[in-house]
Amino acid sequence: MAVNLVQRSLLANVRNYALCRSYSSAALVDVKVDDTKGFAVVSMNKAPVNSLSLEMIQSLSQTFSQLEKNKCRGLILTSTLPKIFSAGLDIREMYKPEEERLRNFWFSLQGLWLQLYGSKMATVALINGHSPAGGCLLSISCDYRVMVGGKYRIGLNETQLGIVAPFWFRDNMINTVGVRQTEMALQLGTLFSSEEALKIGLIDEVAPDLASATAQAESKLKEFLKIPGTARHLSKLSVREEALKKLVNNREADVNNFVSFAMSAPVQKGLGLYLESLSKKG
Repeated sequence: MAVNLVQRSLLANVRNYALCRSYSSAALVDVKVDDTKGFAVVSMNKAPVNSLSLEMIQSLSQTFSQLEKNKCRGLILTSTLPKIFSAGLDIREMYKPEEERLRNFWFSLQGLWLQLYGSKMATVALINGHSPAGGCLLSISCDYRVMVGGKYRIGLNETQLGIVAPFWFRDNMINTVGVRQTEMALQLGTLFSSEEALKIGLIDEVAPDLASATAQAESKLKEFLKIPGTARHLSKLSVREEALKKLVNNREADVNNFVSFAMSAPVQKGLGLYLESLSKKG
């Protein structure tokens, strides 16, 4: 099988998979490695809502890199918080920002997405609570999604905050639910219930409680891990490589566009009003 430029960059130094090894993680991310099962559980651990600050993004990125370095075959991505998977990007990173940090923030987010969406590891999102915006992006970047049912919501709701989801969020969404569902969801900033998300393919399974969701996530991950790792990964890339390559080739321009947009007066005003509304809620 021929391997193109994107595959070569993402598959550099492909090794035979082996069992994971334990290591210490940053406080923002809790990592539990099961050597007998050959996979890790990576839990976001940033109260109150697992917002994706620069430090959180970098902690997740370092975690994924370390797991792959340790030849981990798969992971379950979830949260230690009982009602939230991740509330998405930390708005405070974008409100009245210092430009250099803002650029680093967005560049780091791009890198995290490239890692997760193109990961050699089999990845399952165990969505144990609300998952809007960047939380939804993390979820749909995984190979499979199991969500606890009930009142929790998931979706790319950026337009509700006056923000436009970048092209790679859009492409990831299109690859998950199709063009028409993506077009409507992005325009309206729709947050879907678990049942609605299941119906359109935004998630793959709904569980009645966390214990059931955990069992379902582990079961699906074990199914992935039965497949020879290189063949499974190359098959994934055959679907995802176009979206990955687009960002790789346009990374600097995307950072510039984001910084210019985020620092514009209308967006800053909207973010300020949103933060003010949050403070009033206590």
